[in-house]
Amino acid sequence: MIRFLAEMSTAGLTSTRREWLRIGGLMGLELARRATAALGRPVNASTNPGFGKAKSVIIIYANGGQSQLEMWDPKPDAPLEIRGEFRAIASSIPGVLLGEHLPRLARLADRYTILRSVSHDDLDHGSATYQALTGRAHPRKSSNPPPSPTDFPTLGALLKRVRPAGTFPYTAAHLNGPALVPVFEGPGQNAGFLGREYEPLLIGDVTAGASALPNLDLPSDLPSVRLNSRRTLLGSIDDALRRWNDDPTMREMNILYRQAYELLASPKCRQAFDLSAEPVGLRDQYGRDRSGQACLLARRLVEAGVPLVTVFFNQSARGQDKAPGVTDAYGWDTHNDIFESLKTHLLPRFDRSFATLLEDLEERGLLDETLVICMGEFGRAPRVALEASFAGQSPGRKHWANVYSVVLAGAGVSRGAVLGQSDRIAGHPVSDRVGPWDLTATILSSLGVDPAAEYTDPLNRPLPRTVGQPITGLYQG
Repeated sequence: MIRFLAEMSTAGLTSTRREWLRIGGLMGLELARRATAALGRPVNASTNPGFGKAKSVIIIYANGGQSQLEMWDPKPDAPLEIRGEFRAIASSIPGVLLGEHLPRLARLADRYTILRSVSHDDLDHGSATYQALTGRAHPRKSSNPPPSPTDFPTLGALLKRVRPAGTFPYTAAHLNGPALVPVFEGPGQNAGFLGREYEPLLIGDVTAGASALPNLDLPSDLPSVRLNSRRTLLGSIDDALRRWNDDPTMREMNILYRQAYELLASPKCRQAFDLSAEPVGLRDQYGRDRSGQACLLARRLVEAGVPLVTVFFNQSARGQDKAPGVTDAYGWDTHNDIFESLKTHLLPRFDRSFATLLEDLEERGLLDETLVICMGEFGRAPRVALEASFAGQSPGRKHWANVYSVVLAGAGVSRGAVLGQSDRIAGHPVSDRVGPWDLTATILSSLGVDPAAEYTDPLNRPLPRTVGQPITGLYQG
């Protein structure tokens, strides 16, 4: 782990252009601050319903865009070309229907709220992912831009800036990442202009070994005196680094070293990544695939005190193009072959893993203090059609941001509720319209962080934490 971070940081020594871009790009942020400063804000954040109810937040991020019609907002009375091939089934809440391939989640509908009226106008994965994970619109709307050092920070980086974790070296973690759209890393997952020291801990395939971070295991023959001597050596290195204190890359490297040491030195931190400590039966219930075990690791990190954990339920938005027979590779970007992809590859493992996570948190008494959100960057179009420019032989659904569904549970969120309504074809919201920026505000508020307050960028200029409002309707009824 330390070697990995050192290599990352050494590479950063040659990235002076990146640093200049990051600092230079901040020049325009004051305009953004002024543009949003006039937004109406609650006078006292602590009066918001749900404020401070969560100790941690778990985001299950459905990379590629889940179809609201086949999952959370079916329209059984619509024409076939709109409703699709799947049936709607009853849930544990009278009158609330779900797609037929979510049987376990249908039985658990009394534990969460379905938000059926999320809406925005960004129609491509990269910029929409940026918007979902930062709460800010990307300057290049409906595009696939690469990550930039001038980006707004991902939510976990912002959280570390305003309220870093007190019991764990990292304030946030990204699991099964980074999210690919579909081949390259999408923007919105990094610390952006805040700098690398604020980046979430990134973990890829958690099924690669018994521990999700095997390099954290200390050699059995390493006595504590040698570990302490290495810490003394690190202190000596710190003294030398202070001579380059004005170099932002050197400062970031120092922080990365220290975070790695804290992970090594704390048995509690190391044990959090040891999935082999879990009962075999429970691991099977989550699913032995990458997304299922990442959900299990998210629960363990919450228990260890990590405030914000994001699980990229599928790493690639459209991994099926390269590996059509590998279920773990499938993403939610189902332009064609939507019904076969959902029925065979996507929905069974999602239903199993997400339902098990909710049940596991509940049984451990963690759901009351953990906000759980399942969301993507947008939904799917309310018309089934074959798209010639995409792989596949049967019809699917294209990108659709006008309305889609998000599911929330725990930390005071109403149980067994539906908030917002879409029209008869699940094409547009007809009530309680909200946007990704409001989800960002809700997450911060749930953690007891005032979303209306400001934070400072590296040039000490104030910026609003969010441009949205907490969704108070989630806590009513």
